[in-house]
Amino acid sequence: MPLQTGAEPFRHEGGETAVLLCHGFTGSPQSLRPWADHLAERGLTVSLPLLPGHGTRWQDLGVTGWQDWYAEVDRELRLLRDRCARVFVAGLSMGGALALRLAARHGDAVSGVMVVNPANKVHGVAAHALPVLRHLVPATKGIASDIAKPVTRELGYDRVPLHAAHSLRNFFRLVDRELPQVTQPLLLMRSPQDHVVPPADSARILSRVSSVDVTEVLLEQSYHVATLDYDAELIFREGAAFIGRLAPGAVSEPGLGNEGTTAGG
Repeated sequence: MPLQTGAEPFRHEGGETAVLLCHGFTGSPQSLRPWADHLAERGLTVSLPLLPGHGTRWQDLGVTGWQDWYAEVDRELRLLRDRCARVFVAGLSMGGALALRLAARHGDAVSGVMVVNPANKVHGVAAHALPVLRHLVPATKGIASDIAKPVTRELGYDRVPLHAAHSLRNFFRLVDRELPQVTQPLLLMRSPQDHVVPPADSARILSRVSSVDVTEVLLEQSYHVATLDYDAELIFREGAAFIGRLAPGAVSEPGLGNEGTTAGG
């Protein structure tokens, strides 16, 4: 299946400090592209991969699972580590869970973690029925585009395939067990008004990680896809400041000699 326009992966070759961005479940790189552009303009090397099964049609997601999604970001992290001195990982929603597992598994190879409305659990009565329900019903209504800002849309599926949702549920359980292995500095940004991921998920993550350097930022004006919402600039500023504090000199202002090439798709 051809890619949806706007769902293309993004890569920017910048300096010795890199950021790996992980998009969410049923979403695409489009939800994080403005953040990726912001980081690239400041001289950082940036990778924003397209997760398997995403960016085409929801049926394609139904034949993938968490092992496929995690393998993609794990591969990207290893490539960045070969190229760069430091790598930060970041993610939105399920992408936050992917980033946290990368931190748990790779230890010192990850310099810091930035997550926006990170997901930790599949909620609702249906979650417990998924093992059976997925064999009876192919999909349920979508979760994309929870955004307060009018006319702004997230490029995501309008259906959630239940086989993939069941795999996601298993992945969240796995990541939850591994959270104590996360020791890196953590920047957690969350929306009090989120209609996809409840505040309990962020609270659970903060209570489980072993990180000592933890910053929590509230995104008061945004819903779930905050990277495309009113607080997007706040996310970008906080993220750049977080990287700059941990990797002095890595973040430059646009136009101040940060050379690199940008490649999409």
